[in-house]
Amino acid sequence: MSKIYAVANQKGGVGKTTTCVNLAASLVATKKRVLLVDLDPQGNATMGSGIDKNDLELSVYDLMTGALVIRDALVRSESGGYWVVPANGDLTAAEVEMLSAANKERRLREVLAPARDDFDYILIDCPPSLNMLTVNALAACDGVIIPMQCEYYALEGLSALVNTINQIKQVLNPALQIEGILRTMYDPRNSLTNDVSTQLTDYFGDRLYRTCVPRNVRLAEAPSFGQPALAYDRQSKGAIAYLALAGEIIRRNEAAAKQVEEA
Repeated sequence: MSKIYAVANQKGGVGKTTTCVNLAASLVATKKRVLLVDLDPQGNATMGSGIDKNDLELSVYDLMTGALVIRDALVRSESGGYWVVPANGDLTAAEVEMLSAANKERRLREVLAPARDDFDYILIDCPPSLNMLTVNALAACDGVIIPMQCEYYALEGLSALVNTINQIKQVLNPALQIEGILRTMYDPRNSLTNDVSTQLTDYFGDRLYRTCVPRNVRLAEAPSFGQPALAYDRQSKGAIAYLALAGEIIRRNEAAAKQVEEA
């Protein structure tokens, strides 16, 4: 049974898509079977995986509107080694169509269910807003990975997201939890970065990942080549950071599974 993680933050430009693409490739590098679901109409995770969003015959739109089953929507990322349910601008129409649909908040949960046994990890790249697509992702996942910059406004946005997660937990997904907070574009020379880091540690404790993703030119360049950083420049600091994050996530899951066995 796979672990499903939504990578979410309603603030744009914090590294959600970068995290999805590079974490997927890093998990594959550790011999895990990975599916990336692009739930953002901008289709950046699709393009960053080397798949042309403008040339799609089928996409997550068809999946969400019930036109096909998930196995027919899968496209392989040759550069990353994982599978993708791709997205493009059509997904905006799906959100409108879903507004009048029955059980609209659980649509993604239903369509992902048949794939859970085929993958070790399913990552959902959420749009930069708390809309119906994000609600679907939060209703479908086991946990939320929140990438954020260590800035003042990011802290303000984080509190709104935590409130939304708590509401979804009460109404739609009792098992939902914050899996981890990931510090992105991290610069330890900046005093504000260190102040925000301290606040995150105080509030979230061990849910704050030890791994920090630094500002890295190679990490920023990789998407324009349709590749994760691991394929573009394996030795870059960005690629190494996401490999470390994958290892941290796997170790957490193994420790949690061991606790369940011993209980």
